[in-house]
Amino acid sequence: MSRNVFSKSGKFAVVLGAVVALGGCSAEQKPAEEQKPASEQAAPLHGCATPTPSAEEQASVDAFLAGRTNAQAYPVGSITINVYAHVIRKGTGTTNGDIPDSMIASQISVLNAAYANTPFKFALVATDRTTNSTWYTAGPSTSAESSMKNTLRKGTADDLNMYFSSPGGGLLGWATFPSSYTSSPKMDGVVILNTSLPGGSAAPYNLGDTGTHEVGHWLGLYHTFQGGCSTTNDSVSDTPAEQSAAYGCPAGRDTCTTTGVDPIYNFMDYTDDSCMDRFTAGQIARMDSMWASYRYGK
Repeated sequence: MSRNVFSKSGKFAVVLGAVVALGGCSAEQKPAEEQKPASEQAAPLHGCATPTPSAEEQASVDAFLAGRTNAQAYPVGSITINVYAHVIRKGTGTTNGDIPDSMIASQISVLNAAYANTPFKFALVATDRTTNSTWYTAGPSTSAESSMKNTLRKGTADDLNMYFSSPGGGLLGWATFPSSYTSSPKMDGVVILNTSLPGGSAAPYNLGDTGTHEVGHWLGLYHTFQGGCSTTNDSVSDTPAEQSAAYGCPAGRDTCTTTGVDPIYNFMDYTDDSCMDRFTAGQIARMDSMWASYRYGK
């Protein structure tokens, strides 16, 4: 099977993915490896709390997208997404989360490089800084997260709010999906571990592509390992199925018997920032359709 893949020069990878139990793979899956790779065992920062949608939710979104007749294909670089950056700190100095403007600017540059072959580009329009030790460590689905977002969020469905904090628990970040905006508009956005920004200390996830990955969720993409070896997979036809998340940069990894090796270089897997560098044509088309269906003008 031929694959149409868009990649960029340089490595800007995504590291994010919900730590959830995936449903059993189909009979097509290959036997599980007896031991996880050393890179997976040694790295504590593999946590993405973006919720994995249920099969029913996934089917509902896919059916809605398939039923739309007025969704359009946007030209490359034709959509500018306004970004509101919210720095949550517990005091002064970078050790307390008070990251400098230069790191935020670098994060926006990483996003623009990663999405260079898509319709989307990103423009920082405002940055605010809040000293709040409770918000600084707020985890997903907590009252602290709700308080933070209800207080700080700006704009509408097509504005990206990025919260930079230190949630702990091994989490790199999480995001909301486009289909969730109508029911919970104030919760919309992405939360990013501040040390994962370019120049941060969360190696090998300090090139800024936790942001790339989370924004991928915000634009409607699932993990490449969504659904394991099932035929549904991540609802994108040109990302080969993989049984589970990949770590490090395991070239040639192939965990399902369906056509194609695991998409370890894809932004929506779990590999190191230096490994990932691409979205597929199908993923770009899905983000395009999600934007038209759930975010544009909403």
